[in-house]
Parts: sequence; C-alpha cells; structure tokens
Amino acid sequence: MRNRKVLWLFLLPGTLLYLFLFVYPTLAGFFYSFTDWDGVSESYKMVGLDNYKDSFQSIVFQKTVLNNVKFMISVVIIQTIVSLVLAMLLAKNTKTRVFLRALYFFPAILSSVSVGLIWSFIYDPTIGMLNLGLDAAHLGSLANNWIGDKKIAIYSIAFVQVWAHAGQMMIVFIAGLQSIPKELYESARIDGGSRWQLFRSVTWPLLAPSATIVVAYTTIQSFKAFDLIFVMTDGGPNYATEILSTFIYHTAFSSYKFGLASAGSMIFLVVLAVLTYIQFKALRADRISY
Repeated sequence: MRNRKVLWLFLLPGTLLYLFLFVYPTLAGFFYSFTDWDGVSESYKMVGLDNYKDSFQSIVFQKTVLNNVKFMISVVIIQTIVSLVLAMLLAKNTKTRVFLRALYFFPAILSSVSVGLIWSFIYDPTIGMLNLGLDAAHLGSLANNWIGDKKIAIYSIAFVQVWAHAGQMMIVFIAGLQSIPKELYESARIDGGSRWQLFRSVTWPLLAPSATIVVAYTTIQSFKAFDLIFVMTDGGPNYATEILSTFIYHTAFSSYKFGLASAGSMIFLVVLAVLTYIQFKALRADRISY
C-alpha cells in the first residue's frame, strides 16, 4: 500500500498540468460562451444562449461549417487511401523501402507554417512551379489560381494537408501490417485466396485498429488545420477557406467577440467528439462484421 501511494504521486505532476492546460481552459471557455466578454474588459454580462443562436444564424458560420466538412471529407478519404497504399508497398524491410519511408515521412517533420509558405509559392498563379510546369508540358489550359479561386481553394489546401501528413499515417499502417502473422497469408494462399480476398479477409480486418487511429487522427487534423490555412489564405477568398478554427480566431482576435468565439469553440468540440465517435463505431462494426 505504501508503494502504491508513492506511485500515485508520480501521476500528480502530469495530472496538474492536464487540469491547468486543458480542463480549466475548457471549463472557462464554456462559461464565457454565455457572456458578451470582449477579451479585454474586466466586466461582462451574461447573455444566455444568444452566442449559440448568433453562431447558427450567421451565414459566415454556416459557410465555415460547410468548408470544414468539405475539407475533412477530402482529407480523410484521400489521405487514408494514399497512406494505406504506401504502407502496403513499403511494408517489407529493405534498404530501398526504408529510404522511401523516410522520404515520404519527411514532410511530417516540417512545421505547418513552412509547408504553407512552400505551397503558397508553388500555387502562385504567375511564378508558381505548378502553373509553370503545366505550361511547360503544354497543359496551360489546366493552369489556375489554385488558392485564389473560391471554387477550388479549399481542395487545393486539402491536397497540401494530404501531402504533409500521408507519410505520417503510412507509418501507423506499416506498424499494423507488420504485426499481422505471416501464417495467416500462407494459409489463405493454400486455400486459393486471391490478392483481393487476402486483403479483404485477412489484411483489412486485422488492420482495422490502425485504420481507426488513422481516420480519427486525420479527422482531428482536418479540423485543426488552422496554421496551414492561416498562412496560405487566412480564410479567403471571400470565406472560401474559412474553417472552424480560423473562424474562432478571427471572431476572437479580429472582432474581439470572445464570448461568441467561445461558443464557436464549444460547438467545435462537440462536432469533433461526435464525428470521432461515429467513425470509431463504424470502423469497429466493420471489423466485427468480418
């Protein structure tokens, strides 16, 4: 019992940091979401649910949620597929494949600000490498103002998000693939299983825990892509790339409506929690169905 009490003390520093840096700000944000606090004044008044009503009735907020859904769906689907394909191609430990893993993982160690600046230059409509490359390949008709056109700007940034993090999720899938016993594949081949049958009946069911992590983490990434969007477009043009995190920032630090921003943060928290739960249940049900 004495040792157990001592062991509990080791948890105390981390617990205090978690309470101070995560729990307290969350509770404070929930409280301020019912006020008209401007973030500067010492005084404020309670406004009830007005901030939540104003958020849902705001056309900008509605557009922001739609942008975030577009961004999330694009990133989750494409990044999961790309990282899974890369993992299956590079799962075996050879010198060439280990080098390629490191190469594909490299963008993940770059800061999002650096990635945003690099791709802002690549996407530049006049001197950007993308449009210049299309012109050189006699495909100038495909050239575009990639982050200046409100119809495609959000998808252009989604591509950058996938480029930056597909290698990171690839490592998760590789770890899952390498943990699958080889005997299962040998037995399936003896029974005459095709490659697709091997993937469907052996690989995917045993890879479902890794897929759950990848999809959940990618969803959170897509909602928290603040720095990437802030550097590349700052939510423009005409709110075409505004997502919940940038909306909260602009509401708080540009308009000084911290109460309204806190309400947006609470909505953000609930949406993210619900989506993650649904994804977890869907992938778990998919695993059980096998």
